[in-house]
Amino acid sequence: MEKVYDKLPHGILDTVTNINTKMDILEEIYEIKKTCDFIKNNNFDKVALQFPDDLLVDSVQMASEIERETEAKLYILGDTSYGSCCVDEVAAEHVGAQCIIHYGRACLSPARRLPLMYVFGKRPVDLQKCASSFNNLYPDRQSHIIILYDVTYCHIIDDLLEVLSPQYPNVVKSTLRVDGNQCYILRSLHGQHVDSESTPTRSHHDGHKYIHKFGREFILKEGYKVEDYSMFYIGQEGATLTNFMMTWNHCSFSSFDPVTSVWRRETVNINRALMKRYYLIERARDADVVGILVGTLGVASYLKIIDQLKNTVRKAGKKIYVFAMGKLNVPKLANFLEIDIYILVACPESSLLDSSEFYRPVVTPFEMEVACNKHQEWTGQYVTDFRDLLPGACSHVNFPSPEADENDGEEVDVSLITGSLRSTYFSSSLPVDDDTSVVQRNKTLTVAHNNSAASFLQGRTWQGLEQKLGKTAVVKAVEGRRGIAIAYEEEGKN
Repeated sequence: MEKVYDKLPHGILDTVTNINTKMDILEEIYEIKKTCDFIKNNNFDKVALQFPDDLLVDSVQMASEIERETEAKLYILGDTSYGSCCVDEVAAEHVGAQCIIHYGRACLSPARRLPLMYVFGKRPVDLQKCASSFNNLYPDRQSHIIILYDVTYCHIIDDLLEVLSPQYPNVVKSTLRVDGNQCYILRSLHGQHVDSESTPTRSHHDGHKYIHKFGREFILKEGYKVEDYSMFYIGQEGATLTNFMMTWNHCSFSSFDPVTSVWRRETVNINRALMKRYYLIERARDADVVGILVGTLGVASYLKIIDQLKNTVRKAGKKIYVFAMGKLNVPKLANFLEIDIYILVACPESSLLDSSEFYRPVVTPFEMEVACNKHQEWTGQYVTDFRDLLPGACSHVNFPSPEADENDGEEVDVSLITGSLRSTYFSSSLPVDDDTSVVQRNKTLTVAHNNSAASFLQGRTWQGLEQKLGKTAVVKAVEGRRGIAIAYEEEGKN
């Protein structure tokens, strides 16, 4: 049977997203019939359809067809609260939806509140050019290679493996797998139910190792580690590829862009990128007032990591505030000058925010953990999924306790940014929430200023509108100017 990516020309999605396409093309790309079967088989009466901005032009036509086939009440979620790659469960609950169907590119972060089905669509790929690019990138036929891809290209992976496997016996295919017992992925041939949450890594009985991360799962040969493989990525340059490269930074990466048919070796200096992130860790160590930015309301366990961050930052002697402001931009964060640094709690693909234009830097939960918890060492391994930092996860490190650490209290070191001495306070117990408290450390009385925000406000020249009762002279009210700023009435008389 002829595949959609073989018969549709490049740029078809540009056509799909700019004109009202025919229903047969929409059916071929988005598999509307299988979506209707999913709704009818589960007897859903209210369904939320979540579209990214570039697919909204087809949303009405698709919703009308699905509603006609299923007789269910449909709601189109267009303007998501945060990133379009995450499932917006809060918006769906506002309309009383019983399930969500998420279209387009997705980060595959686990959701917990509502039944969920992913429909990635089928972006066109020239299979022969993709295979040819692979051959050019890897002339050694014995190379160990893992194939990764953007979810919108998952429909070609099996066909690509059929072409490559006879020549490359050590190629490993990654498959999509989402945590959660109510999550479904609509694949090219069938809708596959996804098992409940599993651990990031587990070993098979024959010695092969399973790796499960970022919604991808692949099997390594016995005796091999991820670092022994090269990575071949199908998709455009963006957050997904950056997330993979930061996480598996010991692997060499190559990519094929299906839109331009350009292949290349990814030459982004990962060490330089890691050093930029380490600079942000140093900024976090220097910070006195920290703000937590809630960047998701749908990713599972986001409340747990917020509570853990609050406890960790407070034990490090810093003041913390929590902000829920939807999609981030420079003007929003510039309103809070007393904040020294922000922590963004979001999905792995949205966490690595480039904050170079922001008034204050934005770090990830992992970077703040390294800055505050002296037992969380920087080894070059990078963690973008905050769930890995929770108790019981692979990257969790307990905050030092006074019984285990005799140096619990105040430590002095040198800031690598300012070059000055800084006092770092480590305590296994939460600090007193008073403005000023006198505590005994190492048999020496010290005044601890816990309310750093109040200290900042005290030192500002302008502190907002103040009454200053009894200090302002009383004067008689006089008539002010009339007219508009460009031409007041008294100016015209002159």
